[in-house]
Amino acid sequence: MPDSINHYFDQKVMQKYNTAGPRYTSYPTAIAFEPLENCSLLSNALSTLSRTTDANKLSLYMHIPFCHSLCYYCGCNKIVTRHAHKADIYLDYLIKEIQQQAKLASGCSVDSLHLGGGTPSFLNKQQLSRLLQATKDVFHFNDSVEMSIEVDPREIKLDYADELASLGFSRLSIGVQDIDNKVQQSINRVQSTQFIRDLISRARAAGFASINLDLIYGLPHQTEASFQNTLDEMQLMSPDRISLFSYAHMPQLFAAQRKIKDDYLPNAEAKFGLFRQAISQLTEQGYEFIGMDHFAKPEDELSKAKNAQRLFRNFQGYTTSQANCTLGLGVSAISCIKNVYVQNHKDLKDYYRAIDAGQSPKVKGIALTADDEIRRALIHGLMCNFGINKDAFAHQYNIDFDDYFASSLANLKPFIDDKLVTHSDTDIQIHARGRLIVRNICMSFDQYLDKPLHQTRYSRVI
Repeated sequence: MPDSINHYFDQKVMQKYNTAGPRYTSYPTAIAFEPLENCSLLSNALSTLSRTTDANKLSLYMHIPFCHSLCYYCGCNKIVTRHAHKADIYLDYLIKEIQQQAKLASGCSVDSLHLGGGTPSFLNKQQLSRLLQATKDVFHFNDSVEMSIEVDPREIKLDYADELASLGFSRLSIGVQDIDNKVQQSINRVQSTQFIRDLISRARAAGFASINLDLIYGLPHQTEASFQNTLDEMQLMSPDRISLFSYAHMPQLFAAQRKIKDDYLPNAEAKFGLFRQAISQLTEQGYEFIGMDHFAKPEDELSKAKNAQRLFRNFQGYTTSQANCTLGLGVSAISCIKNVYVQNHKDLKDYYRAIDAGQSPKVKGIALTADDEIRRALIHGLMCNFGINKDAFAHQYNIDFDDYFASSLANLKPFIDDKLVTHSDTDIQIHARGRLIVRNICMSFDQYLDKPLHQTRYSRVI
């Protein structure tokens, strides 16, 4: 890693390019999805994948929408309830969808499984066991399948780590956000730092291969002094990975955020300071900057994948999974199978209604054009590797690179002038000072951004 924060962080650059833009967990992004007229879109894609013997690895994503309480910053699809039995009802429907979709993917093998939310740890061991067994009954799991889960440390006991390990989970993601009590109170997420320490120790003793902690900068009442305590705690907890997210204050889209007063938020200059502070501290602690908002220890699989240029990007962010096809299951879940994206109903009642009627709950999506696939490959290559070999790319997609991307390459001029990007006859390379604005650079190749809806729905880069 570079020994200077200035190698990555240039405040003038950050201020100049701090515009709204996609995170590119997909291309095209979900905003481009349209109501499905062809219900066979996903089934045809899964059928094709099943018959492709050298590329039939599948990643499963299951969305568990329930949370015990409302975190004011959250923009996820969630249902706040204290009624545990609602999860049993949900599992009835989720398992029906699993059985429905497994028939379409009979030739696929599961390479990884991830439970997200909401709060997957809303489920107790019996509920998780039921869900996993029902899934394994109809899907073929690889012997080396990687299973991961997100947990809320406020509503579980320490032995939950043992229970997860006994079920086969090997990767754990814990929502921390910030350890300062005033910040926690302002976002309605008060939790015990000591419990998180103990949970990490318990998870390691139980055999978890990787532990990730989520942090957020830009929260109400955050200061560099208070955030320093959080960063110091990260050094003590020593997780394998850290996800550092920018708080996107969009109360016009997320009702819960209206409980956060604008006056409590750090201004743009203070938020830049928090970001710089975090990058400096985490890299000094020995974490490698993976890309955009992910950090990992050098020995972690994420760092190894990045250095070997076999990093992937999907709706969960950066991943090492070799399965570049994801089947999303549960309310609001998104699937990406080859050149098809589809999304389930976002409303729980609509999701239940579709399954009761024996129908697919997948309600909108998009079939990628040849141009979409080419641009997706380029954007994800830049997001994961910070560079593209033009000759290899042109050969793979049978195009004249400079001619095909002529207008997009012209959009790179400001980044080239600012010495953030180098464009040569053979390569596009993003320099270290440009890596924190990789989203902006990728926007140069995005053909959807001129549409009105796409100009109002994205968060700022910082």
